[in-house]
Amino acid sequence: MKESAKIEPLVSVVCTTYNQGPYVEEALRSVLTQSYRNIELIIIDNASTDQTVAIIKRIVREHPRVKFIANPENRGLCKAFNQGLYLARGKYVIDLSGDDLLLPQRIERQVVAFERLSDSYGVLFSNARYIDTHGEPLHEHYPLDSKGKAKVPVPSGDVYKEILRKYFICTPTMMIRRSVLDELGGYDESLSYEDFDFWVRSGVRYRYFYQDEILTHKRIVPHSLSGEVARPGNQILESTYAVCNKAYDLNRDQEEFDILAARIRTFIRKCLYAQEFELAVRFRKLLNYIEDPDLLTEAIVLLCRLRLPINGIYRFYLANFQKKPPRRKDLALDVVVP
Repeated sequence: MKESAKIEPLVSVVCTTYNQGPYVEEALRSVLTQSYRNIELIIIDNASTDQTVAIIKRIVREHPRVKFIANPENRGLCKAFNQGLYLARGKYVIDLSGDDLLLPQRIERQVVAFERLSDSYGVLFSNARYIDTHGEPLHEHYPLDSKGKAKVPVPSGDVYKEILRKYFICTPTMMIRRSVLDELGGYDESLSYEDFDFWVRSGVRYRYFYQDEILTHKRIVPHSLSGEVARPGNQILESTYAVCNKAYDLNRDQEEFDILAARIRTFIRKCLYAQEFELAVRFRKLLNYIEDPDLLTEAIVLLCRLRLPINGIYRFYLANFQKKPPRRKDLALDVVVP
């Protein structure tokens, strides 16, 4: 930006870390080397047991203005973020994981775009490139055309129905208006993950703006939270059930209820795969408030009541037969959007 930093809005980057030693230095330096200068970096570590904390402390010694809290125990992602949010003073907030990367002009480009939007917009998000543990490119969140733009329509504006319908936002690309987070009370600390709940609670009140450029690298690592949904005993589906109940209370018209019903049917199937049998029955009860479940859904719930131990088979399928996104160098023109 050409203007003096004194008139540039402050941007707070809240970075939550846990055992991300191989990646955390690169993630933090991607913030510290931004072209935009009016940034505060706040790091919350959730009791890492590897070299993560030692690396953070070394960076803090180099950059004393960086704020750092080392939790004595793992308080969960949502609580850790809220710790950072409490310290944040910025007009805009970025939630950064300790293994993702901001491209050098990310914050500058997003601030410029956000400052042109009305107060009805609460969130700005963009495209992203997925990278592996070595930093090698895998694929883009939205496939690109020959001009580097998304070749598929991306929801923008009132996106609440699309939030209910499917996952379409790459979470680390978001820049959030701080006042929105304050109004919502930050992340819901009773949940095991944050994004679906935040999208539902903010999307029903505020508009989202899609910025059509790649400004973030999202790292795919083993044992990520998204990969845990198929494991019995995980808390992801339980949190999702809580969010679906919130959406039920927030919905504004019949179309939104119909979309939510379709999503609930998907989660019932996931409960079967993860052997979360009682939770499937609770999802079915919620679905019944919207519609009479179809025969397929009732059959899946019946299998859950029979407590069929199919999780091992399902995870074997995921590991060996599920189609994986191609590496970027192998991408054809037709790529399925995640």
